[in-house]
Amino acid sequence: MTVDAGMDWGAIALTLRLATWVCAILLVVGTPTAYWIAFSRWRFAFVVESIVALPLVLPPTVLGLYVLVAIGADSPVGRWWMQLTGHGLAFTFEGLVIASVIYSLPFMVQPIAAAFARVDPSLIEASATLGASRWRTFRDIILPLAKDGLFTGVVLSFAHTVGEFGVVMMVGGNLPGVTRTVSIAIYDHVQAFEYGAANRTALVLLVFSFLVLVATYATQRRAWSPVAPR
Repeated sequence: MTVDAGMDWGAIALTLRLATWVCAILLVVGTPTAYWIAFSRWRFAFVVESIVALPLVLPPTVLGLYVLVAIGADSPVGRWWMQLTGHGLAFTFEGLVIASVIYSLPFMVQPIAAAFARVDPSLIEASATLGASRWRTFRDIILPLAKDGLFTGVVLSFAHTVGEFGVVMMVGGNLPGVTRTVSIAIYDHVQAFEYGAANRTALVLLVFSFLVLVATYATQRRAWSPVAPR
């Protein structure tokens, strides 16, 4: 007979920290990527778009394996990190961040790119005609009009990071306080037949996921709703 353990608050705190870091990095990396995808006239832009979307269809264990190889001790990145910090990247929180950024990239880029593409081209042309730089046009016109897409990208990438399992297990393992996230904690509880603890933690994720979907669909409905005539 096993003793039912309580909720793993350490795993929850680590997961929230991971998701926050991933969202912050994805905003910096994903926004210019989405801008390029939305406005690029390169005929092979779809190739870049396919690479960005690859984590959507690639099995998490496959992606995790390649990330593990790319940051391993024998890789250039792994050796550079070892010289810089004195320890490897694999099975560390930093390694989890790298893997999660790659895995959640399309969840940030695609909603933002779609929002950028919906911006009226005539507004961008008018801004250029008035002498505004590309940066000012982006800051004052495109970005405010695409704020719903930015919000959706942040919410989806945060939620996706919170629910990761395969990539986290492959790259981070299961080190309490270091790489043990909520999804791995649930798996451990089930393996130990601690179904009560697993159910409580899973219920938290279920409620969180539902709220994420409510917020996302509400934002999209508002973005697509027609403007009422005056």
